[in-house]
Amino acid sequence: TQKKVEENHVPQNCQSVALIIGVTGIVGNSLAEILPRPDTPGGPWKVYGVARRPRPLWNVDHPIEYIQCDISTICKHEGLPLRFLGSKSTWDGYYDCSDANLIAEHQIWASMDPNAKNEAFNVSNGDVFKWKHLWEGLAEEFEVEIEEYDENKRWTLEEMMKDKGRIWEEIVKENGLVISKLEEIGGWWFVDLVLSGECPLDTMNKSKEHGFLGFRNSKNAFISWINKIKACKIVPQLV
Repeated sequence: TQKKVEENHVPQNCQSVALIIGVTGIVGNSLAEILPRPDTPGGPWKVYGVARRPRPLWNVDHPIEYIQCDISTICKHEGLPLRFLGSKSTWDGYYDCSDANLIAEHQIWASMDPNAKNEAFNVSNGDVFKWKHLWEGLAEEFEVEIEEYDENKRWTLEEMMKDKGRIWEEIVKENGLVISKLEEIGGWWFVDLVLSGECPLDTMNKSKEHGFLGFRNSKNAFISWINKIKACKIVPQLV
């Protein structure tokens, strides 16, 4: 995944390529690391940095966003309440998001179904949610209190987390977590950007009309990924 593939190395039986892009750009390296694994649904997939001629069939998908659990872990460790860092419109407004497994299901469908050839699709869970409800779920999973939201007390996650590296090292050591640096696992500026304004809601109608009927309950998916992150020892399990 780190180098270009020469034309004569491209398999002759390559039939379909999917380009996955987000609202703010190309999805990160994690997807490229997951796809080649043998236990990936439909895989292992071959990942190329650049697609070469002859041109394969294509489709484009637009996932929305994701969030991390680091802030809740640090609040729990320091005995602090969980404070929402976004705007009033984000706190009370409707958002949508994309579960990673649903994106994978959509990719498999788009590569196999003739109705999806050479088309661009949105990929989101198919429902809407409010961040204040997901924040409640986040607080429950990490057993922390939620500070009452005050739109006059605005702050940024990037500012809050800039001096928390040593605290994170303590958390990792005390809980036997996978060794990591806080700056390596936290995209603070991106979370600040996502939660600073209104969300442009998308629609899954085109995917449905072409035959894809997959969906996720966003709150359930949110909790599921928190549990997976705990199981992978990225953040602590509660006892």
